[in-house]
Amino acid sequence: MKMFLISDNVDTSTGFRLAGIEGVVVHEIEEVRQAISQVLLDREVGVLLITEKLGQLVPDIIGDIKLNYHIPLVVEIPDRHGTGRTPDSITKYVREAIGLKI
Repeated sequence: MKMFLISDNVDTSTGFRLAGIEGVVVHEIEEVRQAISQVLLDREVGVLLITEKLGQLVPDIIGDIKLNYHIPLVVEIPDRHGTGRTPDSITKYVREAIGLKI
């Protein structure tokens, strides 16, 4: 099994490439869709890494893969500028999931 990165940033791609992880740099929504389709066809890819910014462009596809595919595991990663999540995203998730305010 191998990992594959779909990134919107050359620096992120270069860093992962130095770690031995192949990937592509894309910017448009159609390029993201095409890259994901190629990953799903490659049975050797066990982990799909995608930057959060790109994941937000295709939440329907990412959600479908997470719910209906055993492989690949999808991991959304922050880019070099940090995460796009709000500071209270985990507590908000818990509150919405189980109705408990922490």
